[in-house]
Amino acid sequence: MNPRNSMNPRNSINKILFITLSNVGDVVLTLPVLDSLREKFPAAKITVMVGVRPKEVFEDNPSIDKLIIYDKYAPLREKMKLFFALKKERFNIVIDLRNTLFGALLLARFRTSPFLHIPSYIRHVKERNLYRLQKALNLQNSSFDVVTKSLFISQDNKDYVGRLLEKNNIRAGERIVIIAAAAGGVNRRWEREKFAQVAGELSRDFRVILVGRDSDKGISKYICDHSNGKVFDFTGLTTLLQLAYLIKVSSLVIVCDTGVLQLSSYMDAPILALFGASDENKYGPWSKNNSVVVSREIFCRRCHEAQCRFGTIDCMHLIKAEEVLKKAKEILRGELSIKQQARDNFKRILIVRTDRIGDVLLSTPVIKAVRQNYPQAFIAMMVSPYTKEIVEGNPYLDEVIIYDKDGKHKSWARSIKFARNLSKRKFELAIILHPTNRVHLITYLAGIKRRVGYGRKLGFLLTDRITHTKQLGEKHELEYNLDLLKYLGIEVKTKNLFMPIKKESDEWVDDLFKQEGIRLGDKLLAINPSASCPSKIWPLERFAQAADELVKKYGFKVLLVSGPKDLALAEGVIKNMRSSVISLAGRTSISQLASLLKRCRLFISNDSGPVHISSSVGTPVISIFGRNQKGLSPKRWGPVGLKDKVLHKEVGCIECLAHNCVKGFACLKAISVDDVVSAADEVLKS
Repeated sequence: MNPRNSMNPRNSINKILFITLSNVGDVVLTLPVLDSLREKFPAAKITVMVGVRPKEVFEDNPSIDKLIIYDKYAPLREKMKLFFALKKERFNIVIDLRNTLFGALLLARFRTSPFLHIPSYIRHVKERNLYRLQKALNLQNSSFDVVTKSLFISQDNKDYVGRLLEKNNIRAGERIVIIAAAAGGVNRRWEREKFAQVAGELSRDFRVILVGRDSDKGISKYICDHSNGKVFDFTGLTTLLQLAYLIKVSSLVIVCDTGVLQLSSYMDAPILALFGASDENKYGPWSKNNSVVVSREIFCRRCHEAQCRFGTIDCMHLIKAEEVLKKAKEILRGELSIKQQARDNFKRILIVRTDRIGDVLLSTPVIKAVRQNYPQAFIAMMVSPYTKEIVEGNPYLDEVIIYDKDGKHKSWARSIKFARNLSKRKFELAIILHPTNRVHLITYLAGIKRRVGYGRKLGFLLTDRITHTKQLGEKHELEYNLDLLKYLGIEVKTKNLFMPIKKESDEWVDDLFKQEGIRLGDKLLAINPSASCPSKIWPLERFAQAADELVKKYGFKVLLVSGPKDLALAEGVIKNMRSSVISLAGRTSISQLASLLKRCRLFISNDSGPVHISSSVGTPVISIFGRNQKGLSPKRWGPVGLKDKVLHKEVGCIECLAHNCVKGFACLKAISVDDVVSAADEVLKS
């Protein structure tokens, strides 16, 4: 029974039964309850009943009067015998944290109830255990902020750890990083290859020690063999209590959701925990020192399943080694940003840009800035099929989502179905960099709670609208993209464009150069006579003349590139050239073009997407502009590389009619061959 009015417990409690029967991690989660009992009733004799596997937690502990090892496979007769023996003890308090029949049937003045309702806001298992103790003892608003530790580490165990460290030339005062790479279920395991990368990098400045049981030796051996540094393997060399002391003297523990995580929390070690299928709100680190959880917020995370129903285990596999390294170093250097952690509100972010090549490339600084400000979030980008190669392989993205408005998703019915599928991904924030009716409708129908973008083209469907003034061309498109981040309070550290270079594209270029007889030291000039509109196309014969002049002056080999729809333009240049030219018109993918341009000394192009590809891979560009409309001018769309040049001339047009020009595109004709060659001279001599 649980009388509310009773004598002072400190004066009347002399026998306590503490029942905890599960695995090591769960047992450690109950130790704060035992600590509280010991501190509140220091004179009481405590009997602990525990399962076979975690018995080591309590063995040889002088603060425990009696240890009962419970075998759940024992015959019923033995279990009955144990029950009556416990009944004779007449315990004053029975704390049963496993809801066994023993706890239900043994009478005591104070005891836990198997029917207790625990408020939903108490989520962590450790706190739920303490809440059960509070209710069992009729305590009001007890904080249980105790200093007593029930884990007893003998001097022999401490000496053993000291000798083990000394044997491996790890001296007192050296900073130790412990890595426990193994985990019980596949949904809680991080790849050993990434552990090896992290271990190798940290070993440059710290002593990295692998720990685990005998059964974990295989994964530890792999990490040692494949890490680029000295890593110490203590796997199978320590008991649980010896491991606890090793954790106590360490500077950081890197671990998945295992018993080692809970042991490290109990020892108040700094922890970097990797979480996948399990819920860190229930089982995450509770150390008083700096602790961080690294996870990927994919839509199915926290499923608590032993096997991934999709067979991908993306919740663990999408965690990047670079991210874990960054967080580990922040903890070790005392640089962990509390402010940063406090603002990590968005766990699933969608960046949207569904227009053309240059537009998407000018959005890549957004991706990096979002990742730097939300390092643990799941970040995806929604693009068109044509531009997917620009963001595939971007290290700051977790997923690329393809929206094909001109093909697969052309009908409204298909777009609505796309929105329904998008809703299953449970994004919390959409950053819409380019306003379109469909994109605004899709993100609205997908139920994305926060939708930030420019207030036009069904802009009323957004939750946060910024006034659209892009048509005024007052700043670069890159800056317009970053304005959305500034609105969200996202800090932007760098504005560099990023285009991933794929191994297979580099290999394609290698093969091409062999076929065309291009050697390593050859100077390469690439030219692009194509563009999306006639008002952007410089006269073809001038492209030919400029290329010929630069071949004569610098000994270039010329590569001509264009899209498959612009073969006629390419032929127009080739027939006007005196020098030989290698035509790759219509032959390159976007990724192959990036690898190709990276090998070139200079790129001359009309105002088009490849200009920004060249900027992103560090090849100087001369970009030829015609139109004079404010929203289409070089100020908004020019290349952003340090050595890039823009050629653009005013010819007195009051209003630009673009492709309907009645002046024969005088703005383009005003740019001479000499202008291009002079610009090339400046770039090449700088």
